[in-house]
Amino acid sequence: MEMTDRINTYYPSMTKSEQKVARCVLEHPDNLIYFSVTELADFAGTGETTVMRFCRKIGFKGYQDFKLMLAQGLPKQQALSGREGRDGDYPTHLYESMVDVLQSSLSMLDRGQLEESVNQIDAARHVQFFGVGSSAITALDAKNRFLRIGRRVEAIADSHIQSMMAVTMGKGDIAFGISVSGSTLDTNDMLMKAKQNGAKIIAMTNYAKSPIASIADIVLLTAGKESPLEGGSIGAKISQLFIIDLICEGLERRHTDETKNMKERTARAVIDRIY
Repeated sequence: MEMTDRINTYYPSMTKSEQKVARCVLEHPDNLIYFSVTELADFAGTGETTVMRFCRKIGFKGYQDFKLMLAQGLPKQQALSGREGRDGDYPTHLYESMVDVLQSSLSMLDRGQLEESVNQIDAARHVQFFGVGSSAITALDAKNRFLRIGRRVEAIADSHIQSMMAVTMGKGDIAFGISVSGSTLDTNDMLMKAKQNGAKIIAMTNYAKSPIASIADIVLLTAGKESPLEGGSIGAKISQLFIIDLICEGLERRHTDETKNMKERTARAVIDRIY
């Protein structure tokens, strides 16, 4: 069943608040695929629970399931985002998109939050990165980047180990959560466990109004918003790595000599592994 037909079928049985959400979806489907559940709730003038009830009422398991079907129903030309309108020159289009992502990342950057992140990480007893899926790959990249400058941080992909790490964190530790949507249940659950045990929370997300942002003490916004059909997009990844590099640069500038020494030592540690 088409999304419009599905919503119209259930519309009379919806509450007034749910009908507000329904009207927003019917009138702005192409914009909503990039909204977090919090942003849609604000846009419709309702609460997050109302949005979730709306999704379940029209037959979906949750908000992400609803967004995936919404994205699949958009016209093909919208889904392609104009990529075929440049004489098929997709290398140039992709390059321009990546440049746009970096420009957006810089314009969205809150310098105060960035500096506070550097302060907290510099003084932290332990830093643990949390992320699943493509964000787990970013977490592992961050671990590698920090290790190169002599910072012992941890990033583990296994969710059971993540859970145990979260509950053993405490005061003086940093739990660094990475989630494009800001609505990843596993990541948010880990951060809540760490926070309840006294750890400071830093969140990296595309959405200022999202569940992960409400948990965090510090929020670092990324660009490269992706639809449900574009999970793990390179644009979102570049934006995440840009923020990680900025944090590392901030740490390096505070400890220039020590960082230079560590870079040389870590480089020599692997030099025999390279032809």
